[in-house]
Amino acid sequence: MLASEEDVAGINIRDRLLEAAKWEEVATFDGRPVLKTNGLLLASMAKPHLFANDVDKEFMAATGLKIDDIIFLSRHRAASGIPTLTVHPIGNYGKADYGGKEGQLVPLSPALMTALLRQLKIESNGLPFQVSYEVTHHGPWLETPTLFIEIGSDERNWGHKGAAEAIARSLLNAEQDDAPVAIGIGGGHYAPRFTEASLSHRISFGHMVPNHALEDIGVEVITDRITKAMNASKASMAYIHKKSMSGAKAREMRAICEALGLKVVDSASLQPR
Repeated sequence: MLASEEDVAGINIRDRLLEAAKWEEVATFDGRPVLKTNGLLLASMAKPHLFANDVDKEFMAATGLKIDDIIFLSRHRAASGIPTLTVHPIGNYGKADYGGKEGQLVPLSPALMTALLRQLKIESNGLPFQVSYEVTHHGPWLETPTLFIEIGSDERNWGHKGAAEAIARSLLNAEQDDAPVAIGIGGGHYAPRFTEASLSHRISFGHMVPNHALEDIGVEVITDRITKAMNASKASMAYIHKKSMSGAKAREMRAICEALGLKVVDSASLQPR
């Protein structure tokens, strides 16, 4: 778990984690202590998250510690200002305007991301915050499976102690399961259909390809983007948000997914939780 000292929300989450568990110092990184509890590592750095390419390699070289996943503790900014707690994968379907590499997706652990989403829903009960996925976006570029967990959506929320406590409890208590893994196709930035499906059914989502990443491009580029999402997620299934696109587009997405060997599913075909 990694916080940038430039990120108010990330430091808020880090401080709540420090309060919520007993930690042992096991190394240093970027001149700051690396702490451990129950197999979880907590570290801080000076530079911002989005452009911290290869920070996984830097961390392992500096500390001698092996890591299986990286979770960036972060703020989320949106013009709406709606109080929201989110988790999401990272990478770029197109240009790398906000870190990472152009046209490259970072691997992730879908079971971990979905477990955190479900635990956030539990831990935030009673708080004025929505809980959702966000679709794949921004950097940095890493080879280690990575996700972001965030407090949004403006300065009023980033310092919210209760929100950070809910995230801290989620990070400490989330339990992964062996639900089948799907990529999500279609919909908007906050992926409400995929969020609802993960909360109510046995499915873990990996990378999500929103409608805006499927528009005004040819079938070869769409196929490439879906292939990258599938591979970076190690997914066996695809969940298409059919109501977010035309019937013709949904049929095209289904044909592409099936040609790639993905089983196309919807909520009716999934086991309820």
